[in-house]
Amino acid sequence: MESQRRKADALRSLHARGDLLILPNVWNPIGARILQAKGYPAVATASAAISASMGYEDGEKINRSTLIDLLGRIARSVDVPVTADIEAGYGESILELEETVRQVIECGVAGVNIEDSLEEGCPLRPVEEQCRRISAVRRVAEDQGLHLVVNARVDSYLSSSFPNHEDATEEAVRRAKAYSEAGADCIYPIGPGDEETVRALRNRIESPINILATPGAASLSFMRKVGVNRVSFGPFVFRSCLKRFADIAADLKNLEDCSFFNDMLSSAETGEYLIAGHEAEKESG
Repeated sequence: MESQRRKADALRSLHARGDLLILPNVWNPIGARILQAKGYPAVATASAAISASMGYEDGEKINRSTLIDLLGRIARSVDVPVTADIEAGYGESILELEETVRQVIECGVAGVNIEDSLEEGCPLRPVEEQCRRISAVRRVAEDQGLHLVVNARVDSYLSSSFPNHEDATEEAVRRAKAYSEAGADCIYPIGPGDEETVRALRNRIESPINILATPGAASLSFMRKVGVNRVSFGPFVFRSCLKRFADIAADLKNLEDCSFFNDMLSSAETGEYLIAGHEAEKESG
């Protein structure tokens, strides 16, 4: 737990150092190890990528036990802090949410994303209810003597409740203040990520903010310039890799040549990110 506390403190400090924390989201241990080897100071998971890698849609479709097992494997695979996307917390009640957070902490995670959507495109949880949930996450972590880094997602841009972009922005700003007061360390107004929106959010939200780097989002250099604290990529890294696999499968089906295998990691290069010994009982249990 002492090591985990240091990781959580390190993750928290990465949001306040004045530089942009870049988090290419992963879904397995080897992805986490590659990021660590490339010098990334932290690792983030993507719920949609993890679910898709297991063959399921996003939206808490995989079991909580499956998620916890995967998060534990990822957290144990690296020395840098890991922040995990736990969606809405795998539980409607506060007690269920608290149990999820306890298990997430036990598996070695240093931070979490938690969202305020009820369902995709639907109304959001009432602000007061979501604040109670964020406070519950903070309380469970503090009981463990850990400052779990809470990245509170605001889904106003994804909800049908707000008729236009301006209203969605106003709601994001309102919720950002409430969520920060409830204990969130960072605010994640997930949305289009264009320059105008990013600048408006940065100017009006006092807390550290996380922006999703969509294909049409502002550049990383722009985000750094205007003072965004953290940028993540959701399922886009996973989908890019999946597209590559689908293209290879199509080429083989069409009896094309195998020249694409010239652009891959060698066995030795891959081995740099792998454990040579047998899987431990705690990994498979």
